[in-house]
Amino acid sequence: MSLIVKTVTRLTAWLILLYGINIILHGHLTPGGGFAGGVIIALSFIHLTLAYGKDAVLRQLSKEAVHVWESVGALAFLAIALFGGAAGYFFANFLPAGEPFNLFSAGSIPLSNIAIGIKVWAGLFSIFLALVLLRINRGDK
Repeated sequence: MSLIVKTVTRLTAWLILLYGINIILHGHLTPGGGFAGGVIIALSFIHLTLAYGKDAVLRQLSKEAVHVWESVGALAFLAIALFGGAAGYFFANFLPAGEPFNLFSAGSIPLSNIAIGIKVWAGLFSIFLALVLLRINRGDK
């Protein structure tokens, strides 16, 4: 890739990442949430991979680390559900409810959004890495 593409990517990837985090954290107040924010965060990493190449990104974040983060997201989501089960029923709100339209007003829903965001980010980026690493060069004979 050219110097212009790499420079623009270096500047915009962080903005895309921050926007995805914002979507996850405000998912209970605005449209969005864990899935949409996780997709946006995955797109920031895909953007970096397309501009700098898979080797540069894999030096910073290995395939194994992405798989660990995917497992952490799934286990955190399961733990939130089980904590709710201990409070009475599966996915019950075990945190105190706050004031309406406040960032910390939805009990355990923001925690669920964060766990889902991590799971979706790592899952989509894993799929992208698998497609990049297992690419078949049909033109080379």
